[in-house]
Amino acid sequence: MDDRLASFDAQRTNLLRVAYRMLGSMADAEDVVQDAFIRWAATDRQTVRVPAAFLRRTVTRLCLDHLKSARVRRENYVGPWLPDPIVEAEPVEDVTLPLMLALERLSPLERAAFLLHDVFGESFDDVASSIGRGAAACRQLAARAREHVRRERPRFPVERDRGQAIAAAFYEAARAGDVTKLGSLLADDVRFHSDGGGKRPAAGRVLNGAGEVLRGLSTIIRLRRGDPELVRQAFVNGLPGFVTREADGMLQTTALLIEDGRVRAIYIMRNPDKLRHVDGMMH
Repeated sequence: MDDRLASFDAQRTNLLRVAYRMLGSMADAEDVVQDAFIRWAATDRQTVRVPAAFLRRTVTRLCLDHLKSARVRRENYVGPWLPDPIVEAEPVEDVTLPLMLALERLSPLERAAFLLHDVFGESFDDVASSIGRGAAACRQLAARAREHVRRERPRFPVERDRGQAIAAAFYEAARAGDVTKLGSLLADDVRFHSDGGGKRPAAGRVLNGAGEVLRGLSTIIRLRRGDPELVRQAFVNGLPGFVTREADGMLQTTALLIEDGRVRAIYIMRNPDKLRHVDGMMH
């Protein structure tokens, strides 16, 4: 068992990356990876030639099963849904937050084929063995997925330091209640996503356009009961952003999609269920 645990632990980080990008939930990803370990522990090692491939295939299939029930839960979700925030010191751009939202609009098989081939670099033969389809069918699934997500890739990616500077300016303007400054940072077609999950106040739908978004931000500023405390400036799901502790003591993450020097999308996570893993990282 010690040998099996060691071989599994060597793959755990990569397996968690696959599961999270498939599911958009750290808690669900951790459950899937734990389930994969249980299956690994019960597997006859003599039948496994490449443990990493076997484990990735197992995790992928478990994710596909999980997505069937997850889709029902998403349909009943209160307000806009966002994936769990991943907070990092440096940008990891393989699957950014806008791309993960685009993946949500794909079928589970399209999502798996795209992630395994385009993101994790697996051959279509390996993808086929993971999702139980032929290599040609997997190639078609990935092509359809690629077409859907292509428009979500930033047209003019912001440089790392410039992105952080704009995120810092956004935080300072929001903290100070400077609506004029906030307006100067927004693109005309900006979108505002906030996920409270029915647990904390958040916009009930995605706000569109600079005018509507600015009115929404003005309302948030007017109704808050104290200034937010900056916990950390960081990258959230590959985008410039920051973590704050709000007046009610709860954490919040803000991620900004920045193109051509303007904020084109704002993603705010307020759902405490999705912030537990972030809270642990802040101590």
